Amino acid sequence: MKCVEHRACFGGWQDVYRHHSSVLDCDMAFAVYLPPQATHEAVPVLYWLSGLTCTEQNFITKAGAQRYAAECGMALVVPDTSPRGDDVPDAEGYDLGKGAGFYLNATMAPWSRHYRMYDYVVHELPALIEAQCPVTGARAISGHSMGGHGALAIALKNPGRYRSVSAFSPIVAPSRVPWGETAFSAYLGDDRETWKAYDATELMKTAKEKLPMLIDQGDADEFLHTQLRPDLLMIEAHAAGYPAILRMQPGYDHSYYFVASFIGEHIAHHAAAFRRS
Repeated sequence: MKCVEHRACFGGWQDVYRHHSSVLDCDMAFAVYLPPQATHEAVPVLYWLSGLTCTEQNFITKAGAQRYAAECGMALVVPDTSPRGDDVPDAEGYDLGKGAGFYLNATMAPWSRHYRMYDYVVHELPALIEAQCPVTGARAISGHSMGGHGALAIALKNPGRYRSVSAFSPIVAPSRVPWGETAFSAYLGDDRETWKAYDATELMKTAKEKLPMLIDQGDADEFLHTQLRPDLLMIEAHAAGYPAILRMQPGYDHSYYFVASFIGEHIAHHAAAFRRS
């Protein structure tokens, strides 16, 4: 870990690090916010997964989450959204390649060598954080859009690993919407059965753990009916008796103005889960 940014923020520190990822076979950047409580005790961690075209910078500069994390005594860890570097394959569109890792392990060439964001987020990055930073083993996960897809799917696939999950404007059924179909067909191939392993709506059907789950969705989101479809996830949640909460927020779109408006409530959602555990 090499610290490349170190800034005081709400009594704590907003840092950005670079390191070489053996899982992704490239150098990666990630952000860590340590609240003031971390100077004298280990604190729990919220992992945030960002959306298409983002880096680790979008959330830490636009969401305003550090204030609430400082109040709750919670660290924030924000990875990039894909592998990076001159040797990493890319595509012309914004919804495939760099900035569009979709938090899965690719199995198809040329993507499979580097695009293993699932293993990076679930295993490699937390192991690094927990070895190098003053944090406990208590974890929660959240995200926006593509990152909301990642947060929901990762939480559902890993019972016992997270205390809570939340999402803003998530892609809940990537197997059935254009963004997901583009990425999954490239990264995973044409067998749609393999796609189900990263589809939150499909994973909800067999979920073995019922985490506190909060989803916020703006009703003025331009992608609501074509790419996001939270109704599909809620049908399966009701059928499975899963305690998922979907809040439709009137007037809000897909932007970080939406995230900033409700991030404090999401931090509180995760802080309550940490206290209960």
